[in-house]
Amino acid sequence: MRVRLEDVARATGVSPKTVSRVLNEEPSVKESTRKKVLAAMEQMNYRPSPAARGLAGSRSFLIAMLYDNNENPASTYLAEIQDGVLDACDAHRYSMMVSPLRLRGHDPIRRIDALVADHHIDGVIMTPPLTDHAPLLRRLQEHGVPCASISPLQREAAIGVCMDEQQAAKAVVQHLLELGHKRIGHILGIANHGASRWRLQGYKEALAAAGLPFDPALVVQGEFTFGSGVIAARGLFELARRPTAIFAANDDMAAGVMWAANERGLKVPKDLSVCGFDDTPLATQLWPPLTTVRQPSREMGKLATLQLMDKLRGRGPGLLLQVPYSLQIRESTAKP
Repeated sequence: MRVRLEDVARATGVSPKTVSRVLNEEPSVKESTRKKVLAAMEQMNYRPSPAARGLAGSRSFLIAMLYDNNENPASTYLAEIQDGVLDACDAHRYSMMVSPLRLRGHDPIRRIDALVADHHIDGVIMTPPLTDHAPLLRRLQEHGVPCASISPLQREAAIGVCMDEQQAAKAVVQHLLELGHKRIGHILGIANHGASRWRLQGYKEALAAAGLPFDPALVVQGEFTFGSGVIAARGLFELARRPTAIFAANDDMAAGVMWAANERGLKVPKDLSVCGFDDTPLATQLWPPLTTVRQPSREMGKLATLQLMDKLRGRGPGLLLQVPYSLQIRESTAKP
């Protein structure tokens, strides 16, 4: 038989209202009582009805993660963030929905209106480039739906999580410079992404610190996709003096560079050093394994969701947290 809330209340000697308060993570419950009730729920395999829980508190306990796969096609990166959001939702008995919200050729405002009306979402996790889409943010505010952002460009009063991507990009280019590379190509991400701007700036800063001039011919536009990495690398290889190293703005494009190098008969890292960014699982599945910057995407998704939950539960305003990066030096880089 299905275990009911009243059964948990009887087993723990508290009122059904107290069990409900524990479920809704209300701060008015004593910590000792909370632990006792949670332990009983686990032992009795109690699973609350989301519908009943929502009715009791006039909330849906549903968080939506929104993404634009046209503008952010790096599916591994999005999957890592999604896993982190799900981790936080599972831990706090929230449901999660994942919804595409395409900016180009669609009406994202109408889509937001429908999500709020049809699903009564409690809050939203925004991924780049939606994080900086002012009309969307304004519409959510009008609906009274809080949101948390992953890597927002505008950080004043933002809730969510970020990383110092500019400094991280500088560190990976400095690694190439320390190996002795002087002609270092860079493949940009999509133009309207904060990530693209920060990583380009880090690239420029590293060159300037080493006393090397910035050469626009060594910087090629990409789209955060494997295919765009292939096309960009082919263009760099056609230069009269091709680069001895290439820093791609994400791992997918770096994989494309390695494919294009093999197509041309260049050995990595003997003839060409390659670096990426993000440290997605792909980085260690390539051969040779990819030197890259580890961006803890899963942890970022989880932390952003926890900050959003703090705001939803009245436990604070929600903060913008900064996570550390780390440089993962592997076999795709060597002396020129």
